[in-house]
Amino acid sequence: MLSRSPWERFRSDRRAVACLLILCAELLAVLLLPPLLGLEPNASDLGAGFWAPPSAAHPLGTDDVGRDLLARLLCGGRVSLLIGLCSAALSALVGIPLGLLAGYRRGAWEFCLMRLADVFQSFPSIVLVLCLVSLVGPSALNLVLVLGLLGWTGIARLVYGNTLSVREKEYVLAARALGGRTGRILRSNVLPNVIAPVWCALPLRAGRAILSESSLSFLGVGIRTPQASWGNLIQYAASLPVLTGRPWVWVPPGLCIILTVLCLQGIGDGLRDALDPRYGGHRGK
Repeated sequence: MLSRSPWERFRSDRRAVACLLILCAELLAVLLLPPLLGLEPNASDLGAGFWAPPSAAHPLGTDDVGRDLLARLLCGGRVSLLIGLCSAALSALVGIPLGLLAGYRRGAWEFCLMRLADVFQSFPSIVLVLCLVSLVGPSALNLVLVLGLLGWTGIARLVYGNTLSVREKEYVLAARALGGRTGRILRSNVLPNVIAPVWCALPLRAGRAILSESSLSFLGVGIRTPQASWGNLIQYAASLPVLTGRPWVWVPPGLCIILTVLCLQGIGDGLRDALDPRYGGHRGK
């Protein structure tokens, strides 16, 4: 019996495919619905009033200055998803080459890079993020840079551990004996054989970045109004009257965060099973 490709194994995991479809639907909604429906997140509707309940004109009601909460939910989703996905990509761009160098070159590279990773991981992450964001300023770009550059350690350790094993394989030793350059060996022989765990870790990294952005925005040091994000929409729940009497204000962004993080975790689990060479069956079957 021929072994199935990773994509075929991923498709056979119904839970992972469902998570991927939901995430794609979210991305399409936040990108396409605001221009198609003419939604403006910062326009105040004085006729509807402040803290208006859900209605035909405003399906999720309005906020404290009369802005449409559906428009702010969708446009805030762009910001939160952008920060999560871009910071995960930045973590990979930094962590992969550093992990390759530490695992392949060993010696001083290994000592310096792994000790640097230890230093980064020894600080409570939320405290370090709070300090850096307060220092550089609360913008989407700065959050991507801070979360991405602080998240490289996990990716680097994954690549480092796998590189230690792959560097002793026969095909790597043969390429080295034939005089191959280090860069070419890393690109052609090592990287393709250590990258699989990174694909599994990236969705989880994106989910953690979305949670971090939401936490920072809720605390008032992340994305700030008038720019919307799911995190600063939940900030309205810090007010007791809104928390108890206006659940339509903070429940939708909270559900979006939960759903997005769960979908990213499901995609990561599906990728892990699909890329695992010891694959023997799916939980989703």
